[in-house]
Amino acid sequence: MPQVPEDVVWLKPGQIAERAGVAVSTLHYYESMGLIRSRRTSGNRREYRRDTLRVLAFIRASQRVGISLDRIKGALDRLPEEGLPTARDWARISREWRDDLNERIEHLTALRDRFSLCIGCGCLSLKSCPYSNPDDILGADGQGARRLP
Repeated sequence: MPQVPEDVVWLKPGQIAERAGVAVSTLHYYESMGLIRSRRTSGNRREYRRDTLRVLAFIRASQRVGISLDRIKGALDRLPEEGLPTARDWARISREWRDDLNERIEHLTALRDRFSLCIGCGCLSLKSCPYSNPDDILGADGQGARRLP
């Protein structure tokens, strides 16, 4: 078990949740997935290290761009167990995710650009839309989005 320096600041779940902008239940969920860790007090209450806030910011930013919690966990599992992650640790994760993020940006840009015609048109019907899906030719390929990966 890693040794924790005595000068580490421990915060209660409500404090961490408020500062991170998440619900306490989210902390418990992330903890059950192994994304964050807590300790138990003598009264069996959870406490989180203050640096958990940085990890939560990373989790939320990653989720916001579509990274799965499993992938986030994989990245967090490669961070040092003792001490704080360094700028080099975060840069390594950034490099590993760069190609995937660039691909996501390309897909989102294409989605935005394709939908701008339909949004401007106002017909709200992809089935009969002469721009996106004339004569519903994509419907023959099956259910769901056909032009999106």
